[in-house]
Amino acid sequence: MDNAFTIAAYVVAGVLFILSLGGLSGQESAKRAVWYGIVGMGIAVLATLFGPGSGLWLASLVLIAGGAAVGYQLATKVEMTQMPELVAIMHSMVGLAAVFVGFNADVMINFMTGVYESAGQVLGAADAYAAMPEETIKELSAFGQLIAKKTSVEIGILRVELVLGIWIGAVTFTGSVIAYAKLAGRSSLLPFEIDTSAKKLPGGHAWNIAAASLSILLLIVYLSGGGSWALVLLTIAGLFIGYHLIMGIGGADMPVVVSMLNSYSGWAAAAIGFSLGNDLLIVVGALVGSSGAILSYIMCKAMNRSFVSVILGGFGGPTGEQMAVEGEQIAIDADGVATALNEADSVVIIPGYGMAVAQAQQSVAEMTRKLRAAGKEVRFAIHPVAGRLPGHMNVLLAEAKVPYDIVLEMDEINDDFPDTDVAIVIGSNDIVNPAAQDDPNSPIAGMPVLECWKAKQVFVSKRGQGTGYSGIENPLFYKDNTRMFYGDAKASIDSLLPKID
Repeated sequence: MDNAFTIAAYVVAGVLFILSLGGLSGQESAKRAVWYGIVGMGIAVLATLFGPGSGLWLASLVLIAGGAAVGYQLATKVEMTQMPELVAIMHSMVGLAAVFVGFNADVMINFMTGVYESAGQVLGAADAYAAMPEETIKELSAFGQLIAKKTSVEIGILRVELVLGIWIGAVTFTGSVIAYAKLAGRSSLLPFEIDTSAKKLPGGHAWNIAAASLSILLLIVYLSGGGSWALVLLTIAGLFIGYHLIMGIGGADMPVVVSMLNSYSGWAAAAIGFSLGNDLLIVVGALVGSSGAILSYIMCKAMNRSFVSVILGGFGGPTGEQMAVEGEQIAIDADGVATALNEADSVVIIPGYGMAVAQAQQSVAEMTRKLRAAGKEVRFAIHPVAGRLPGHMNVLLAEAKVPYDIVLEMDEINDDFPDTDVAIVIGSNDIVNPAAQDDPNSPIAGMPVLECWKAKQVFVSKRGQGTGYSGIENPLFYKDNTRMFYGDAKASIDSLLPKID
């Protein structure tokens, strides 16, 4: 078998990718899992370079070197706080690649149709490949020879595959660009302003339905021999759907959006694999697509969101006027917080995106070490959607070498708050918002939250009195047992360190 080496290498790479994905589910195994992924990708690239259709070595090496250089720059310069938008923009590249590969497949089908006609044959006809002159076959690229060997049924399947790849890729591309702009808080990539609020064109979801219906119609037209113009219009429809879907999702749901776009990019990669006849791309794309979909579903449950509602751009949701928040925010200084910590026996720390922005994880870890050295029970409470990316807080705490065994998920620690002396909220808002339980008209109504207000004392480290990324008011800040510890999170925690006995 001519490509036995490539097949064997792809099997090994596929196994390593599965081990990598499985290992990423636990903090202790995550570092090993990353290396599985790195080795698997290295094997996959080498197998592709030396496998069937190898050639264009100079172009391949230049592109690999260019990609490696860009990746290195991003990995060394992008802050952890920028990881969500980095992931989003990477997803857009996968989507764009799927669009290009799909159009390349269409161009190659048209080219091979011309080659067959010049040889007096019909593309996809029985034994047509065997009847072609050997000189003509040798002049074809590896992809051309792949198409040349297909039957008429297989050609039809390839057309369906490339249409799906182009459409999913187009949706992923524009959706990811909009997600990047919302997460980054700027619109430098776009000619118009972007903010975190959910926005739709007049007519709302009717536009999405119309674009999806047009896409189906164009698919039928293309498969009926309508020509490449149908693909172009279908791509435009997909680009619009991606834009309008994500524009219709608010900032509170952006962690789910990132996960959802990850799933889209996986299915786009799988479509590329089908078009190119690459088994490993199909396997990897299916892994990414299915795992992203499962993660999105888990996160929707954690936020009490309808999975269908989110992926369709915010169908449904609570309506009506939100409950008014009464009272005032009472500030406290470092001495007051330090006194409470010194007198406490149990402390629960709730990190959020504000901790990431302030790069306060090292200071928080040092405070944790001092409190534990004084004999106090210190634990971390992690909400499934804390930060703007699944696992964001876990990564930051692991970076600061906080012990894994004191980092607990919401379901593991929520019942312990009534027995907790001090709860410290560092840069969190929605995940500790009691309005999720008390206000049926709140945008986060029904979302499971960390019930830190049940602790004896609550200290909230926050820059100011704003409503945070999602723009939702938080009654926690006005409760009798809550004190606001205003200021930059890192500076605030650093001011506590010398005061902790």
